Amino acid sequence: MSDTVRIHFLAQKCDHRPRTQMMSFLITTPDGKVIAVDGGNKQDTEYFHGYIEALLGPNPHIDFWFLTHPHDDHTDVLYEMLRRFPDDFTVGKLIYNFPPFEFLDQYEKSCAHTVSELEELIPLLREKGTEICIAETGDIFELDGVTFEILRTHDTAITPNADNNSSMVFRMDACGQSVLFTGDLGVEGGNQVLETVAPEKLKVDFVQMAHHGQNGTARSFYEACQPRACLWATPKWLWNNDAGKGYNTHFWQTVIVRGWMEEMGVKHHFANKDGTQIIPLPYHFN
Repeated sequence: MSDTVRIHFLAQKCDHRPRTQMMSFLITTPDGKVIAVDGGNKQDTEYFHGYIEALLGPNPHIDFWFLTHPHDDHTDVLYEMLRRFPDDFTVGKLIYNFPPFEFLDQYEKSCAHTVSELEELIPLLREKGTEICIAETGDIFELDGVTFEILRTHDTAITPNADNNSSMVFRMDACGQSVLFTGDLGVEGGNQVLETVAPEKLKVDFVQMAHHGQNGTARSFYEACQPRACLWATPKWLWNNDAGKGYNTHFWQTVIVRGWMEEMGVKHHFANKDGTQIIPLPYHFN
């Protein structure tokens, strides 16, 4: 086994449409434990399935599986794994906190099905021995020297950008370094985090850029994080703000956010547009 914690930042393999995005992380520990964060679109399932089997061998066990929020490009790999490969893997704990179906049905109807789909699959997870953990702010999960602290869960008082703003925010600490996962958090949710979370908990080495690096949190959120590195779950078309007419010709804000990080002096960037990447912790910043 490796003597370091490793962040496996998986590339997108979904090519059924010209412009899609996704988010998928696997964290491996020195003793061979594995934590998943989200997973991707259903068309990313074959790659995820093969990757986890290459890591762990047949019938892999994923110790923790975090879902940040109920959007297809974050949840569907887990759903498809359960439908297509139910006997090929196990999950120790599923950790999430989704808003009620009725809330999304009212404020972002196109996304509500993602909640009901999970509700349908929960009995299968329980049959497979999975512990279902509805996370609450302040919860701490520890595994083989890697600690996760839940800093924020959904708030139904926030109705704009309802699904993205339901994102669970959590901090991972391992090997003396820290990572902040934000899912698809929007401006309103990000401002709530700034108001409710102690500043020292937001200051991290790595920050996962909210909503694939565009139309996510405000600049002030990243200024509070003071990251040394950014994790961009961002395909090339979105990285370049290019809907087909060339660099920075569309309305996505990725190039603007990239400019913020440059102005803040962040020199290390990992983006899944560049393929699957493995980041060892502790990471040696130049």
